[in-house]
Parts: sequence; structure tokens; C-alpha cells
Amino acid sequence: MTCFHLTRRSILAGAAASLALPAIARANIGRIEALGLWGPPAGPSITLSHAVAQDMFKGIATEATMNAWRTPDELRAGLTSGQMLLSVVPIQAAARLYNKGFPIRLANVMTNGLLYILTGNDSINSISDLKGKHVAVPFRGDVPEIIFGQLLTHHGIEAEADIKLTYAGTPIEAMQLLLAGRVDAALTAEPASTAGITMAKQAGKALRRAINLQEAFGEMTAGSAALPQAGLAVMQGFLDSHGDALPAILDVIAAATAEVLADPAAANLSIATKQLGMPAPLLAGSIPHSNLVARPAVEARGDVEQMLTAMGAPDFANLGGGLPNDGFYL
Repeated sequence: MTCFHLTRRSILAGAAASLALPAIARANIGRIEALGLWGPPAGPSITLSHAVAQDMFKGIATEATMNAWRTPDELRAGLTSGQMLLSVVPIQAAARLYNKGFPIRLANVMTNGLLYILTGNDSINSISDLKGKHVAVPFRGDVPEIIFGQLLTHHGIEAEADIKLTYAGTPIEAMQLLLAGRVDAALTAEPASTAGITMAKQAGKALRRAINLQEAFGEMTAGSAALPQAGLAVMQGFLDSHGDALPAILDVIAAATAEVLADPAAANLSIATKQLGMPAPLLAGSIPHSNLVARPAVEARGDVEQMLTAMGAPDFANLGGGLPNDGFYL
């Protein structure tokens, strides 16, 4: 953990110095022996898996691997232990860590939102329709639950008084509660939504994405219908050792994103199927609903701050006191 005691000034200065190297200087710095990438059990990991499976990092690293973290707690442990130096992270979590002095930076945004309300109830078509219903919600205290809570408040729905909530560990668990008939609807994220619809069909049932939370969020904020939920976070330890390689890594991710979106059925999902525990056809089917992007952090800042402002109101306690400053965005 020696790389985590740096002051914020040294963190930002070191990162700026490494990224300010001329392109020709960056090109002359040696290859990375082992490039380890981490991602969530969600859409952006499909992009990373495709890039690794297609050997798209071969010009950067001798070996590249992609592994999935399963829960926010596992992610936090990996970040604080130094095991995960490059990982797709919920942006709210990264902003909170940064505001607390943790040496983490946001390099890009990899999804504009992949949250949906799944149900088989024909009467549920909007957030307001959830009043009086029973909903399964994953990841209590993290991005999906916070966004959902803000939407409920905006529509005048009070938790427990107007809606019954059952908390699940993951989107898959929330979807399983729905399939078992224990709830009326479930807040899920891709690819869990596609998995739920597929499993329901196999059981002779019909589930659908009744509410697109990205669109509901845009209506609430009167802004963009984009929820930049997750992006590639970079630890200072990586910037110190391999900051020169970061632009090339981001170029590969952008190229992989374009390939996956252009032909989801042709995406190389050999690693994703193992890491996410889902068959390739299901993962491919989730891609059109995952809003996958590869937006540089500085370009996506407006949408990021729109989301964080909505999530942090009124006192930004869940962000560590306020919006992250310029140094957060690589």
C-alpha cells in the first residue's frame, strides 16, 4: 500500500507530468509486462474482454488479462489493497474516493447508463406507476439504488410508505426475485436485464424493460438522458509506473467499443462468458441496451457532473462533500 500515502499535490503533479510527455517520448518507453484490467459484472466488461480476447493490447503489453469484480465491497478492497490499478468503477464511488484524498483518477466513461426496471406487470410503464408496488433493488447505498431513490423522490414516492423495497446483493439476485414472483418489478443492469428476459421466456413467462432509467433521469434533470455510471479509473501507482501508456490503452478501448457496437454478434466474448458467468448469445444480446461508449473523462465531465449533482443533493455527503475538482478528470 505504499503508493497510497502520497499527498494530493504530489498525486496530481505526478500524473500531470507523466501525461505531459511528448508523444515521441511516450512511444519510446518500454512495454508493460502484465497489464491487468478489472471490470464489473456489467456491460463495460464486455468491451474490455473483447479487447483482451482479440489481443488488441499486444502493442502495449506482453500479456493482458481481464477479471471481473463481483460486488462494490470487492472493488473497494481491490482498490485499497493495490490489486486493482486499472478498473472500471462506478463514477460516484471514484469521485467519493478522490474527494477523500485517495489517489484515483477518471480516464474515461464506458457506459451512458444500463439501468432498467424489469417487470411482467402491464400497468408499470413509468416511475409513478411503481407507487404501491414491491420492487427488488440491488447494491444498496451504491449508484443504482441512489439514482432510483432520487427518481422516487422526484415523483413524490416515499420509500416504505408508498412503495415496498426488497434489497438484493446484485442485479442478478434482484432479477431472480422477480422471476420467482416475490416482487412486482426489479431494478436491474445489463446484462442482468437481458438474462431475466431470456430466462422468463424459457419458462413461458414475459418480462420487459418497462422503464429506461436513463430516460427517466433525463426527464428529472431536464438534461441529457445519459447516466455515465462507470468509467475506467486509474490508480496513481499505475500512473507512476506506466502513465505513458495510458493514451494508447484508451485508444484500444475506444477501438474495441466501436467493434463491439458495430457487430455485437461478432464480439469476441470468450473471456466475458467466463468472467461474467453468462453465455455468449445472452451477452451479445445485452450490448444494444448497454449504452457502451468510450468518452474521454474531460469530454464527459458535463454529464458526469449532472449525474453527481443529482445523486449528491442536498449536501453531497455521499460524494465526500462536493463535486470532484479538475484533477479528477484525466
